[in-house]
Amino acid sequence: MLTRLSLFVSACLLVLNAQAGYRLETVAGNLEIPWGLAFLPDGNFLVTEHAGRLRIIGADGQVGEPVAGVPDVYHKSQGGLFDVVLHPDFATNQRIYLTYAEGTPQDNGTAVARATLTRQGLTGELKDLEVIFRVERRKDTPVHYGGRLAFLLDGTMLLTTGDGFSYRHEAQSITSQLGKTLRMTEDGKPAVDNPFPEAPYVWTYGHRNPQGLTVTKDGTVWLNEHGPQGGDELNRIERGNNYGWPAICYCLDYTNAYVTPFTEWAGMEQPAHYWRPSIAPSGLAIYEGDRFPEWQGDFFTGALVNKDVSRLHQTADGKLEEEKLFGEVGERVRDVRSGPDGALYFTVEGPNGRIMRAVSDAPYSVSEPVSEAASAPDEASESTDEPEAASTEPVSD
Repeated sequence: MLTRLSLFVSACLLVLNAQAGYRLETVAGNLEIPWGLAFLPDGNFLVTEHAGRLRIIGADGQVGEPVAGVPDVYHKSQGGLFDVVLHPDFATNQRIYLTYAEGTPQDNGTAVARATLTRQGLTGELKDLEVIFRVERRKDTPVHYGGRLAFLLDGTMLLTTGDGFSYRHEAQSITSQLGKTLRMTEDGKPAVDNPFPEAPYVWTYGHRNPQGLTVTKDGTVWLNEHGPQGGDELNRIERGNNYGWPAICYCLDYTNAYVTPFTEWAGMEQPAHYWRPSIAPSGLAIYEGDRFPEWQGDFFTGALVNKDVSRLHQTADGKLEEEKLFGEVGERVRDVRSGPDGALYFTVEGPNGRIMRAVSDAPYSVSEPVSEAASAPDEASESTDEPEAASTEPVSD
């Protein structure tokens, strides 16, 4: 009976996929919490594993041994190895950047290292590694590191940092590097035209734990971040803005108490979209490929709680509509990337961590949205729905 039921469910998923116009493929498996993904010019991939390993993945899905020379990471709870990003001139200089948690239980923080990647086949080594940036404000919590990194069109970089969980008030302090986006040069120095002279690295503030960051072809920056219970956000990132945490939020704390009675305040930005209840967004891509014309310009974010990918599509009247995709995978989705081949890639956690991709299988038609985004919110009603069991710790970031 169970076998027949499984076959029936599998058949239904295949029909649904065909109707949606995509086919899911596993690129590589047997990975341990693949956190960050980068595309190499030769068609291979780089992937970080949260425990502190960097691997080269062949275009055929073969998994290489861990790359040598990766810096030591502080691997506990949410701490570990995070993002991997290629230098814009990687084809010439072979330089990559890693973000990670470093330190000890009583003294840890987010760091950025760069190195030259040497490789032969799927065997690699990092040479001339240097730590170019460390968050100055150290903490004694193993959570809320942020850790996403992206190059801007002017050659500078943005790094996201979390609020450290127990230090959320510092997200509103310009002089603390917790709960910020930090803009720096490729050498890890503060960019010269950052907005706050008293805080030379700070680009924006008022963030909780941003784990999705992407830059469009025209240079627009978008970020998503975790709320506690409700209040996950998608934000357009612009110089000097205050994104409100924890002074404003569409959320409850893990104790079911209000974080704040306010959902808006003068001088603080409203999210382009928020989720209530939480989906625990991680990874963020804007589709700019040519394989799925109906996805052009849409947002895609992994959902750790919902175990799917959330697509946000802008309608003709400027609203965002949400569609749930790839729920048939049934595992936490950590990173989402728009690939150079037009496919949409995402990394999956679980006992068999994988890199997967959605490839075009049929003409795609927009399905009915499962919900409307809470764009331009105008109400302050709170939801007590919880992403997981109630806790005083962040359980799903």
